[in-house]
Amino acid sequence: MFSLQTIFGSGTQFYALLDDAAAAALDSAKALHAMMKEADRQPALDAFKLARLRERTAADKISQALVDSYITPIEREDIEALGSALHKIPKQIEKFADRYALATQHLAHIDFAPRAAMLEQAAAVVVQMVDELERMNLDRMTALNEKLRSIENEADRLMLELYREIYSGKLDSLQMFLLKEFFEILEKAIDRCREAGVVAYQIVLKNS
Repeated sequence: MFSLQTIFGSGTQFYALLDDAAAAALDSAKALHAMMKEADRQPALDAFKLARLRERTAADKISQALVDSYITPIEREDIEALGSALHKIPKQIEKFADRYALATQHLAHIDFAPRAAMLEQAAAVVVQMVDELERMNLDRMTALNEKLRSIENEADRLMLELYREIYSGKLDSLQMFLLKEFFEILEKAIDRCREAGVVAYQIVLKNS
């Protein structure tokens, strides 16, 4: 006699698809950190396009699986919420990269690499949190949530230092405008990681 799980599947493919979406976000963050470390060279945007393509492919598969699957390992609304949160990370990072490539001549004196490193760390923690969903270990997820919160707090501190540069009086009006815009985009990218982590954490809280 067949069980319902045998007939309809266990729905565990959603974990793999969410893992892939999180990995695409991390790929994008790594590409940005690499770009910032080589700020003296003309930025290449191929890595960001590939990461976004990988994320969109995962998102499309998640949407189709939600239509096709009778069984999901967690609530459908939670899968959709986490997928949406993960989608916003590489989207925000690509926005930074695209604009940075157009404005490098005005930003040569600003070192974004430490902030990009924080973004990469945040995205790496998100990957760990998404990977932990299948096990629903609340203690492990709580520790990762606190780690992500600490990264966000440190990133906020680094951003504040950059704002001091804006108001130092050493910059012309164009540089001030550009720096403020780029700081806010980068800050929002880290916020997007935090938002995805919160969704993952809440899923475990609900199901533990």
